[in-house]
Amino acid sequence: MPVRQLPEQVVNRIAAGEVVERPASVVKELVENAIDAGASRIDVFTDGGGRRRIGITDDGSGMTAKDLALAVERHATSKLDDEDLLQIRTLGFRGEALPSIGSVARLSITTRHASEPHAWALTVEGGEKSGIMPAALAHGTRVEVNDLFYATPARLKFLKTDRTEAEAIREVVRRLAMARPDVAFTLAGEERAPVTWAAA
Repeated sequence: MPVRQLPEQVVNRIAAGEVVERPASVVKELVENAIDAGASRIDVFTDGGGRRRIGITDDGSGMTAKDLALAVERHATSKLDDEDLLQIRTLGFRGEALPSIGSVARLSITTRHASEPHAWALTVEGGEKSGIMPAALAHGTRVEVNDLFYATPARLKFLKTDRTEAEAIREVVRRLAMARPDVAFTLAGEERAPVTWAAA
């Protein structure tokens, strides 16, 4: 068989496997984005162990329409300059999380920056991006991930039960909450009472 270059969509789905291993890794990446955006409150909602739905809402700085369009492109980041490799102070910096999630799931982002007259929304489904549309959101960012791994169904068989995946998510949120006592966290869903970690 001759050597050939893989289509970009296939490359992106393979690369996504390095970032998106299971629902808990999606939650970790999205919550770290919220922390890097200066959020003081982060609400996490999951259903089906995160397989069916993951929702993260924060009161961070939000994004402009221009930044939102770039945020779903691979290796696009607001957290790193050319000179900064030895002085990284953020949790995320590679610009991999959102495009990776969008290549294997149905991703929806609604965000509002203080400089914008209203919020903006964008969806990515299996790597296919929609146009940016005006939306309603007071401030911050809301990210929804539905049907995780629908675009790579072989990955689903490696997931544990919904309960086990939900426990892994709870542990990720708990650790992040312990590491950032200045941020209030709420974890809800999975037909359980919400768990709250109040800001100190």
